[in-house]
Amino acid sequence: MEDLILWLKYLLLGIVQGVTEPIPVSSSGHLIVAQRLMGMEQNGLSFEILTNTASLIAIVFIFRKDLQRLIVNGLNYLRTRKPEYKSDFMFILYIVVGTIPAVLIGLLFKDQIESIFSSVRTVGIALLFTGVALWLIRNLRGRKQDNDLSFKDALIVGLAQAVALIPGISRSGSTVITSIAVGMKQETALRFSFMLYIPISLGGMVLGILDIASDPDISSLRMPYLLAFIATLICTYFAMKWFMNIMARGNLKYFAYYCFVVGILLLVFL
Repeated sequence: MEDLILWLKYLLLGIVQGVTEPIPVSSSGHLIVAQRLMGMEQNGLSFEILTNTASLIAIVFIFRKDLQRLIVNGLNYLRTRKPEYKSDFMFILYIVVGTIPAVLIGLLFKDQIESIFSSVRTVGIALLFTGVALWLIRNLRGRKQDNDLSFKDALIVGLAQAVALIPGISRSGSTVITSIAVGMKQETALRFSFMLYIPISLGGMVLGILDIASDPDISSLRMPYLLAFIATLICTYFAMKWFMNIMARGNLKYFAYYCFVVGILLLVFL
């Protein structure tokens, strides 16, 4: 019976991770709250790495055609220097530039940031902050497409992604909000945001292999971790598709309402 309850808890955590990873409400913040409500405590990074890998697989699958086009055209530009390939090559460079701030800050300060800010109160405050940002950009409709971006845009959005290292600050929220704020169209903002997610998550997965291999609990938690992985993979896919439809309609204000309500509830009751 205890094993069944443990499996259900990890299944629920996987669902929470999968549903909240693509949308602008902070998956890390929701996991902190869910673990608190279920009386769980995660030791080590194995669970985080595994569920993030599941989300990465789902998002790569959704954007597989964009990734294939960028890689093929980027290589073609390096080989031929033809102008029709330049836009995709530059987009790759913007992704690289936008990735750098989170990589540097994450490598240097990630543990300190999480130790200071990993509390339910911090999550509540961060959700309110996210709600305000979503509300401020709710009516913005930018004009910049992929070939209109600049290194300045990429760096600004990259800095916003670095801010999302604070638990409770949504990575997708911070990057989408900032992308729209610098003038990107909804579609471009969404694509750029999740293209930035891919190298960050991939790097975390590679660096975390040793953490998983050295985790003393990995054998006893193999089945709960597997359930969480599968749940995260499936839920991330459908949540991402749902978020893409919402972005296309420009209904980000509803996420602002959610952040306000949940943020206030956390500050009042937890």
